[in-house]
Amino acid sequence: MIQANVPLLTTERLTLRAQRPCDFEAYAAFYGSERSRGMGGPHDRATAWRQFASELGHWVLRGYGFWMIDLTETGETVGLAGLWNPEGWSEVEIGWAMFDGSEGKGYAREAATAVRAYAYDTLGWGPLSSVIVPDNTRSQALATRLGARPERDWVAPAGWPAVIWRHPGKEALA
Repeated sequence: MIQANVPLLTTERLTLRAQRPCDFEAYAAFYGSERSRGMGGPHDRATAWRQFASELGHWVLRGYGFWMIDLTETGETVGLAGLWNPEGWSEVEIGWAMFDGSEGKGYAREAATAVRAYAYDTLGWGPLSSVIVPDNTRSQALATRLGARPERDWVAPAGWPAVIWRHPGKEALA
């Protein structure tokens, strides 16, 4: 049997972990809402399931992917963040999405910082990108707080326009 090898990441308030079957309801609710537009949604349940499985499969095929974000203190799942490079993507990106009611608390920044540190320190990668649709002002603001800057316009393989944001490299963050 092929298994996904998903490392556990922890921060001051968060635990980033592999997906579990019980995560699907919250995941489907997110992908069923307009809030998922910046990540290719919204999707019906069947399409959300395929996306959910695809994200776990990304770990098997690429060796990296998205983590579910839990509040360490309560175990509540509040979103997802990780590294993504599906077929047709221009390069590896760092992405994030917060579930309804979890935004504005610094969780996305904390998770994205942990994911970026993992990519730089553990995987030895250079500067990452984030793919952000033009009207996703919350993600643009977070990317800015993370030190990323808009680099160029890009059209995703599915045909929707985006902007590639470039994160600073490890040396620039030191």
